[in-house]
Amino acid sequence: MTQLLLPDTSKTRILVVGDVMLDRYWFGEVSRISPEAPVPVVKVERTEERPGGAANVARNCAALGAKASLLSVVGADEAGQTLARLLADEGIETSLHEDAELSTTIKLRVVARQQQLLRIDFENCPAHEVLRAKLADFERQLPRCDAVILSDYGKGGLAHIGEMIRLARDQGKPVLVDPKGEDFVRYAGATLLTPNRAELREVIGRWSSEAELQEKAMRLCESLRLDALLVTRSEEGMSLFEGKQARHEPALAREVYDVSGAGDTVIASMAVMLASGADLHQAMRIANRTAGIVVGKLGTAVVTLDELRATL
Repeated sequence: MTQLLLPDTSKTRILVVGDVMLDRYWFGEVSRISPEAPVPVVKVERTEERPGGAANVARNCAALGAKASLLSVVGADEAGQTLARLLADEGIETSLHEDAELSTTIKLRVVARQQQLLRIDFENCPAHEVLRAKLADFERQLPRCDAVILSDYGKGGLAHIGEMIRLARDQGKPVLVDPKGEDFVRYAGATLLTPNRAELREVIGRWSSEAELQEKAMRLCESLRLDALLVTRSEEGMSLFEGKQARHEPALAREVYDVSGAGDTVIASMAVMLASGADLHQAMRIANRTAGIVVGKLGTAVVTLDELRATL
């Protein structure tokens, strides 16, 4: 195994586009069951707010030393303002288009004794007019970035994703997509897709062996004109399918604490490393390290360069 070296990420610029959300956490203790229904009563002791979705991807890019720009749509509401403030505090350049008819997506998690008891989602889809304006903004920002991440959470923020992929590839920018749903045709022409095991199974069906997985993955790459496909496989690690070659990295997590947001860390790591000069295999090995770190943290989190270096 060759030594794993980190490229210089300090001059790298990543443009992140996609569905943002505000992750809210209510932490408390459970000491009794409600007399009204057989449910635990949580006495909330503290609250926390973190950027989620594509906003968490941008945070991870910044934590790895890159300059991150985020393009998305939010509601004209308190949650949208909170997101903008949190991202500004972390030095992330934002272009958050407001839609008066949209409620900023909120994921509220109730946590007791480090265990998530309940998640409540608040969301609706943005208006087409706002998305069209975002596409024009995307064209303006493209020339200054080294790579593009399209983070699809299925909330409607990437209605023009096919056009975004085409525009970016026409300018020679690598495009990495975190996909969603059963139809990956809308991501045709991207540089790299990063589905997890369950997401890939929805698209290509089940497989009974590594050979069958490789055959189906490579067929998908060919049909969608992808440079590569990176599949995150939980306890089985990661698999990279590029051309006729498949590479595998075993899982490195010492203790899995929380997998929420792990995909954000993986795609951010891949984009930052590729844009900083790493090849796909080197970028995958680094992303595997960051994934092993982030699943040991509670909730949506980031991995810093110092944390990554400590594992090398």
